[in-house]
Amino acid sequence: MRNAPNPEIEAEWIRRILAGERHLFHQLIRPCERAIYFLLYSLLRNEAEAEDVAQETAIKVYRHLHLFRGDSQFRTWVLSIARNEGLGRLRKKVNLREDSLDALTDAEAGDFTPAILTSWREIPAEALEQRELGELLRQAIDGLPEIYRNVVLLRDIEEMGVRETAAALGIAEGAVKVRLHRARALLQRALAARLKKFAPRGRKLFGCAR
Repeated sequence: MRNAPNPEIEAEWIRRILAGERHLFHQLIRPCERAIYFLLYSLLRNEAEAEDVAQETAIKVYRHLHLFRGDSQFRTWVLSIARNEGLGRLRKKVNLREDSLDALTDAEAGDFTPAILTSWREIPAEALEQRELGELLRQAIDGLPEIYRNVVLLRDIEEMGVRETAAALGIAEGAVKVRLHRARALLQRALAARLKKFAPRGRKLFGCAR
C-alpha cells in the first residue's frame, strides 16, 4: 500500500501536536496529501479548486485534531473531512444535494459483463513508464463517471483497502467492489484498442493476441 500509515507513530505525533509541537503536523498530514488531492479533484474536476479545498481540509484537520479518537485510520478520517469539504464546495456552486452522488445503481450488481482485465494495473510495467500511456490512462480515468472515478483513484492509484475506501467515500464496502469492477470494465473498453501498440510483440493485452 502506498504511504502505509503507522498508527502508533500517528498517535504519538497527534499527542505531541496537541501538546504544542505544531511543527509535527506537516509530517502527520504529508502521507495523506496525495489521496486528499485525488479525491478532491475527482469531485471538483478542477486542479486549482482541488488544491484550494485541500488547503481548507488541512486547516480543518488541524483545528479538529483533538476530535480524532482513533476509531478508524487517521487517513480515513482525513479523507472523510476532505470529501465533506469537497461536497460543500459543490453545493455552493451548483446546489447539489449530497445524496445525489450516491444515487446511481449500486444495487444493480448483475447488469454488466465481467471485465477480462481484472485490474488495469496488469498492463505491462514497461508500458506504464511511458509518458504517452500515462496520459492515456489519465484521460481515461478523468472520463469516468464521478462515482467510479473516485473509487479507481483511491483503490488503484492510492492502493487503499476496500474498507478504508468505503469509509472515506461514505459508501458500503459492497458498493466499492461493484463500482471498481465497473470502472475497470469502462477503462478496458476505453483503452483496449489504443493500448495494443504498447504491448510487446507476442504478448497478450486485455486477453487478445496482438
